[in-house]
Amino acid sequence: MIPGSKNRPPVIGITGNYGDKGCELAQGYYQSVLKAGGVPVVLPPHDDAGALSATLDGLDGLLLSGGGDINPLLLGEQPLPRLGHICPQRDAMELRLVREAYERQVPVLGICRGIQVLAAALGGSVYQDLGSQYHDKPLVKHCQDLDRAYASHAVHIEEGSVLGDIFKGQVTINVNSFHHQAVRLPGSRLRVSARSSDGVAEAVESTEYKSILGVQWHPECFILTGDESMMPLFRWLTSEASSFAEAKRVHGRTLTLDSHCDTPMFLDKGLTPGMFANGSDMVLVDLPKMKAGMLDATIMVAYLEQGPRDEESLLAATAKADRLITSIGELAAANSAEVSLACTPADLHRLKQEGRKAVMVGIENGYAIGRDLQLLEHFRNRGVVYMTLCHNGDNDICDSARGYGEHGGVSRFGAQVIAEMNRLGMMADLSHASEQSFYDALDISTQPIVCSHSSCRALCDHPRNLTDEQMRALARKGGVAQVTLYHGFLRQDAEATILDAVEHLNHAVRVMGVEHVGIGTDFDGDGGIRGIGSAAEVINFTRRLLAARYSEQEIGLIWGGNFLRVMEKVQDV
Repeated sequence: MIPGSKNRPPVIGITGNYGDKGCELAQGYYQSVLKAGGVPVVLPPHDDAGALSATLDGLDGLLLSGGGDINPLLLGEQPLPRLGHICPQRDAMELRLVREAYERQVPVLGICRGIQVLAAALGGSVYQDLGSQYHDKPLVKHCQDLDRAYASHAVHIEEGSVLGDIFKGQVTINVNSFHHQAVRLPGSRLRVSARSSDGVAEAVESTEYKSILGVQWHPECFILTGDESMMPLFRWLTSEASSFAEAKRVHGRTLTLDSHCDTPMFLDKGLTPGMFANGSDMVLVDLPKMKAGMLDATIMVAYLEQGPRDEESLLAATAKADRLITSIGELAAANSAEVSLACTPADLHRLKQEGRKAVMVGIENGYAIGRDLQLLEHFRNRGVVYMTLCHNGDNDICDSARGYGEHGGVSRFGAQVIAEMNRLGMMADLSHASEQSFYDALDISTQPIVCSHSSCRALCDHPRNLTDEQMRALARKGGVAQVTLYHGFLRQDAEATILDAVEHLNHAVRVMGVEHVGIGTDFDGDGGIRGIGSAAEVINFTRRLLAARYSEQEIGLIWGGNFLRVMEKVQDV
């Protein structure tokens, strides 16, 4: 449970400098946070990784303060003659802190040295010394003796940037930069959002819909003199931190379930239970990412590519499904202190109370059972909660959205499959099915059906997506459609982002009602878009839902409540 009430001020951690007496901090930083409505907490420099992680648990936002130069050795460079004073007590800590804050979606504002730390930590690079390294144009005087309460030069704000929104569309603002280092390249995760007249980067912000912003100047120095022109920066930080804090509180009180991920595909490609426990760049869903995103549960599917349907191939498909289900169980068993298999909604709620993550098992593609109806009971006894009737190709059960219409919808055998799934308490999943297969299944099934990872065809004309009429028919029968995060199912004319996913969900809600929608990410299949690229980022979706005025109760329905209602009904046989 996340402590605190909805209206408590956000807690902002401020990195401390290092001086003669140890940790120290100029008062402008914490006074500005207080004035903006936040609660400042000073973070002393240290190298205890466990303590840093624990500190982030209690923070809603992070402010990186100014200070000495960054040690270039940490960035794979040799020091230049004009490198200034470095602070080894801060460097390693702050680089680690930024990377973990970025992974957890913690809002960050970097000031002066702080913007350089952001770039250095997130794949960019830094000029050690502008005077000797920057040769594009004659420099304005970035480093001078003017009182810091006064502006030294102007910067131009990029159109369409978060910084521009913060300053209400102003094209230029006057700032007080005091530095000889600067961001050289922002890297792929950040973009430059303001420059001085000589082209030097004066502000950067996230390219991935995260609340991350860095400025080269010292806004806190203006505020100490009563000049409030820079207060919008601190109000932005506290507002983003408040949104993040509220999302954390919602996740603390809500069972969050992703109805479809393909992570087991990587168990055949070298992913080990230890890698899952400690985090791996190989996958989008692992234990650290689930913790970072506050995702409680996921349904991992045994995915089977549609192949030949001779007896030997069908036996091989069944064997592969069995092997993957065994591997999912071994993954959970090896990490039983923190994760467990679950078979029912009650299991999920119990595991959340215990503070453990949950994994359910599904099968993607009825190819797994071939033509053997008895295999359904075998897989149900192994804990399978749903089976996607087909994938990208017709099988013996039904026609696929990417098939050739072999059966004209659900086959006779497929009708028996659906009836047997109803009897066994296994959900029928119609993602990937053709429209006729979809409508046939609705008519045949005595239980609600699900579409575990399908988006809206009205917004993206793809045969895998559901038409409005399909969604209405699904809702009338009590089923659910789970918006998925594959870019090709969200938009076809440009890169899809979290904004597109929210719009698909909003459209599904308008068509079906909020009681019939949810989220099936398809992570580690084709899912993952800017803004919600892994399990670590699912809390970003909740922030977007809160901003769109969804209530906590409605968010609970979307993040698994609707899907689990259907599961409970289907299992109550």
